[in-house]
Amino acid sequence: MEFSFLQGNGLEHLPAFVTSLGIGLLIGLERERSPAAKAGLRTFALVALFGTVSGLLSDETGSPWILFAGVLIVGFMTVAAYLRDKSPDGDPGTTTVAAIIMCYGLGALVWYGYSTLAVMLSITTTILLYYKSELRGITQSLTRRDLISILQFSVLTFIILPILPDRNYGPYSALNPHQVWLMVVLISGISLAGYVALRIVGERYGAPLLGLLGGLVSSTATTLAYARHNRQDAKVMQLAVVVILLANLMVLARLSIVCSVVSPGILPKLLPMLASGLAFGLASAAYGYRTLLEKNASVVPNIGNPAEIRAALGFGLLYALVLFSSAWISDVAGSGGVYAVALVSGLTDVDAVTLSSLRLFSLGKLHATEAVISIGIALLSNIGFKLGLVFMVGGFELGKRCTGGMLAVAFGVVLALAIMHF
Repeated sequence: MEFSFLQGNGLEHLPAFVTSLGIGLLIGLERERSPAAKAGLRTFALVALFGTVSGLLSDETGSPWILFAGVLIVGFMTVAAYLRDKSPDGDPGTTTVAAIIMCYGLGALVWYGYSTLAVMLSITTTILLYYKSELRGITQSLTRRDLISILQFSVLTFIILPILPDRNYGPYSALNPHQVWLMVVLISGISLAGYVALRIVGERYGAPLLGLLGGLVSSTATTLAYARHNRQDAKVMQLAVVVILLANLMVLARLSIVCSVVSPGILPKLLPMLASGLAFGLASAAYGYRTLLEKNASVVPNIGNPAEIRAALGFGLLYALVLFSSAWISDVAGSGGVYAVALVSGLTDVDAVTLSSLRLFSLGKLHATEAVISIGIALLSNIGFKLGLVFMVGGFELGKRCTGGMLAVAFGVVLALAIMHF
């Protein structure tokens, strides 16, 4: 049989083989470092090239079995190598076997025109191979409850969300079950990422990271936790001040992320307010951090997992309630009614008010300026509530030290709102 690719010199396919060679060398470079691996630079490079050759032959002959046979050959040879010469440390070599088969598949992807995807996957594969001990440490840092909560978040995202109807209900067409639950997934996902990171880093990276990650999960819970720590041990007061300030600054960063995902069109009006509050707050937090003595031990806040079903349902109900109330009061009392809802609801949760304001903005029931003012009022209300919480739980001295930073954030928000209004 005379194949069509033999009718020319075949040099037009050279870029594909060069890409496959680079992929094999990249993965093989990492495997070469492992004493237990039976394959290194040359083996992975040859396997990647073999994958591209198999794709070429399969394409030219019209027989997909050639690709399948190539997978079997590569897998059988690698397994046989480990069976014949077992590793002294007892490593069965399953990771290297999987990497070799992956390398073969990436070589085939290159032939079929997915070079960019193949390169991206090869980099991802190399990263996973390289960070073996770090990934193992991550899994050991998570408790059984944490893993259950991650599975619960998967249920929220991939089982419940797809089956909810994507239709507007209610007298103001404000309630959309799919959209409400999508906001639950968004907030739970951001909070879960911060929670997992907080559990992984523990006490190793000090107050700044604890404050930022704690605020990413829940600024209110972090504020309450460190206020209690200060009540129990006055030696951690300066640590508590820094962490509380940073956790509350993280609220502004959270809102920036949420708004950029949900309603990017409002960012030109919203970002100046968030940036102003963040700038004034960071200046105060930086001053507090300079006075933080290194002998102060970091204390990890005890925060519940935000992806638990109960927490997700609670936020979903709160968001739906705030959204409906805002739509109703906006129809009855105009923007003034929405501001009143923001003032009350913002005491305990800024996310729900923010998302409801963005939803009403997308429905045309609020102007961009009104939505931004509503979010600003919720922020100010939330700052006042948490400052009162610090005074009540942490004591007068802690409250006095936190007042300057919290008021600096509030001043930045008010200043931006005033400039925008006038």
